[in-house]
Amino acid sequence: MTTMLSRPKAPSGHGRRLTHEQGFWAIALAFAVSLAFTVVPTPLWALYQRHDGYSTIAVTVAFAAYAFGVIASLFLAGHVSDWLGRRRVLLPAVLLEVVAAVLFLVSTDLGVVIVARVLSGLGIGMITATATAHLSELHAAARPGAGRARGDLVATVANLGGFAFGPIASGLLAQYVSGPLRTPYVVFLVLLLVAALAVALAPETVAVRSRRYRPQRVDVPAAARPRYYAAAAGAFASLSVLGLFTSLAPAFVAGTLHHPSRALAGAVASMVFGSGAIAQVLLRRRPTRDQLAAGLTLVVLGLVTLTAAVWAQSLPAFLAGGILAGAGAGALLKGAISTVADLTPAAVRGEALAGLFLGGYLGLAFPVLGLGILTQAVSAPAALLGFAAAITALAVAVSRPLLRR
Repeated sequence: MTTMLSRPKAPSGHGRRLTHEQGFWAIALAFAVSLAFTVVPTPLWALYQRHDGYSTIAVTVAFAAYAFGVIASLFLAGHVSDWLGRRRVLLPAVLLEVVAAVLFLVSTDLGVVIVARVLSGLGIGMITATATAHLSELHAAARPGAGRARGDLVATVANLGGFAFGPIASGLLAQYVSGPLRTPYVVFLVLLLVAALAVALAPETVAVRSRRYRPQRVDVPAAARPRYYAAAAGAFASLSVLGLFTSLAPAFVAGTLHHPSRALAGAVASMVFGSGAIAQVLLRRRPTRDQLAAGLTLVVLGLVTLTAAVWAQSLPAFLAGGILAGAGAGALLKGAISTVADLTPAAVRGEALAGLFLGGYLGLAFPVLGLGILTQAVSAPAALLGFAAAITALAVAVSRPLLRR
């Protein structure tokens, strides 16, 4: 989703069969498939509730388990590829997703599902910043002097494009193929194994060096810290919005809006992530400040429309709000990542990105968890109103440091 400027390239071993250009697309594939897998359960939560008796708060906890796994992984391992090597981190991370897929296949018990979600989160915490940096380095090696735009664009589209593909594929499989709580995981298990092979064949771009392990920290020049923290808060707001559509939004569609189709639930989430990816593509040539301004504006407009739609029980307005909010979240996230890329030296950019994603995934966990708890005490529309108000206030608060010239 972002960039690391070129650094000395490390040999990837005599058995390497992919060029840097081929490796670039191999890592993009692995990145997209891994992220798509994490949202496979999105249209299935209503099935878990119906078949296994999950409560709304149980769904929220299962969703938050993933986010907490990501947070722990980002803090403990999201930065180690800067000295351990990209491929040495990416391959075991993708294999964690494989293990999670197997667990989803063998049981629908809530405890097993929570463990699978934690493992999936641990893998994604290792993948996100590492794959983003790896893509930038592979692009720089394959096309020296070409600039970083293609690497940035492919990373961002692989990220949100993966999120868009996962729920629509899962929803369609669950709606039209037998074994709705098994078949999606079988399909993605195969895709994840292909992704693991792609990573194994990709070239390394970091010279492995000895370094004393320490947990994640962020080394940002003092003068840049206000903008860095504002960018992290922007990522927090962005992933809060996206998290809403991978956790409780299907319940709003099925319950409050009275549309229980699993395919529709998957399509709504895919539409939101797809609009985010499209916004990133459309704004890719715009200055970072314009991306941030568009993102903040669209997030607020989308949340207002979304909340009004739930109160009015209007599916078309809900879809419109989702498109606006998703586009805003995508633009805001890309702008935040570009901000961090510009603020930090190449040698620590992977670490700085891990810190940014750490802030983002805190947004994926706590606001959605709070929303789930609120739905136990107040109506769904009232809970969504509180969520929208909190994220809107955050967007307004970070706008000044992010948008100053």
